[in-house]
Amino acid sequence: MDIKHHFIEKGQGEPLILLHGNGENCDYFAGQVDLFAQYYHVYALDTRGHGKTPRGNAPFTIRQFADDLLGFMDAKGIEKAHLLGFSDGGNIVMVFAMKYPERVRRLILNGANLDAKGIKRSVQCPIEIGYWFAKLFANKSEEAKLHAEMLGLMVHDPNVKPEELMKIQARTLVIAGTKDMVKDEHTRQIASHIPDAQLVILDGDHFVANKCPDAFNRAVLTFLRNE
Repeated sequence: MDIKHHFIEKGQGEPLILLHGNGENCDYFAGQVDLFAQYYHVYALDTRGHGKTPRGNAPFTIRQFADDLLGFMDAKGIEKAHLLGFSDGGNIVMVFAMKYPERVRRLILNGANLDAKGIKRSVQCPIEIGYWFAKLFANKSEEAKLHAEMLGLMVHDPNVKPEELMKIQARTLVIAGTKDMVKDEHTRQIASHIPDAQLVILDGDHFVANKCPDAFNRAVLTFLRNE
């Protein structure tokens, strides 16, 4: 692998890997790491080109990030892990669970989406406009190039068909906020296409884990610790 992930590690027990959203880093999970580490061996990663993890030379795509996660797990000797992903992080672990089902214990998808059509237009339109403007200047500015790559994740990825979700074998929890930027019907579509998935809608917006950690953490731990 052409990169080495920056990550926070805490706790003991079964591995629980946390993946943040677009343009963020592992600090997003400040309200989760300490609590989850009381029960699990927590790893909160900076994904490729985010936070303190280098960009590297590989493609800047959700599927590449899923393969990066596999490389991280192999390097750490983690055979199977619980995976929790937020937003683009949710898309990464969703793709990972479809491609490498044998490596996933339980799966939590928070604010994930199958494609750009799943995002409310009031949010998606500015993203697409920003992406095309950044692309215009990508050859003239390294900053614009990186910005275009980042926004491109939300324009082109992950492009998963609902029926592909049947490949997920892990017990799955789908979480979103009542005022999420992901359309409610889209979140419900994801949950309905994953075998036996649980769906929890919490009072809040897309960033419910960060803004309402008590309710979010309670839902996640109930799911993970319930036999």
